[in-house]
Amino acid sequence: MSDLHARSFGSVADAYDRGRPSYPREAAAWLTGERPATVLELGAGTGKLTRQLVELGHDVHATDPDEAMLAILRRDLPEVRTAVGGAEEIAAPDASYDVVASAQAFHWFDLDRALPEIARVLKPGGRIALVWNERDERIPWVRKLGRIIGSQDQDTDPTEPVSTCGHFGFVEDAAFKHWQGVDRESILDLVRSRSHVAVMDEEARAEKLAEVRAFYADYGRGMDGMQLPYVVRCFRSVVNDSIVRHAAPARSADEPGEDATPMETTSDGTDTDLLLIDFK
Repeated sequence: MSDLHARSFGSVADAYDRGRPSYPREAAAWLTGERPATVLELGAGTGKLTRQLVELGHDVHATDPDEAMLAILRRDLPEVRTAVGGAEEIAAPDASYDVVASAQAFHWFDLDRALPEIARVLKPGGRIALVWNERDERIPWVRKLGRIIGSQDQDTDPTEPVSTCGHFGFVEDAAFKHWQGVDRESILDLVRSRSHVAVMDEEARAEKLAEVRAFYADYGRGMDGMQLPYVVRCFRSVVNDSIVRHAAPARSADEPGEDATPMETTSDGTDTDLLLIDFK
């Protein structure tokens, strides 16, 4: 995906915060552990995963390259340290964090630069932890929604780049189910927040939103909305401590409490919970 798409989220930060799903607590615990840890979150956005990490008791430092996204995170989670910055140059000394986490953002990174940086700032025995919410398109009506709004970020698997870069060991994976309640307004925010929609001209965006309204008229349940199912795909890998940790010159860490500047399958009908929500 282009840099234009990667830089598009700030213009739709409010829609992103209203329309995107959160992550289940059990997924966050699998990624980072339930014991308190120091966690660097890359591409934290408006804090969809951040809130779960904080509620698990972790000391979280949330970063994102977009100030508009971070502004919403700060508003809702004022106790969390934040910094504007990307994964390719992390403003922290070597061996600073127990976990480096990223939700719905790893596919935007320049991995040749980001993976050595992530390894550099992890403590011995630390781990990289990655997660994506993916709509469960085994269900016909969800698959139809995917055809309308696009599924560009549905086929994400970091196993190969993480396991072959030399900085990390075996990549473990796990999957969790959860559901997002959406209504006729929040489903439009979900679509507005997608990068390829954010970069459309006004006429094309209006046409796309009209398609979504028509879809909701067919499949929604009025004021009761609908339950949009997700498969939460999680990946974690321990840093390889035999790798020399000087991929880039060490940078100063931010002082606590301060913000920094730069730094297709079809259901066979046997899955009971699918039947419960197949509206047509």
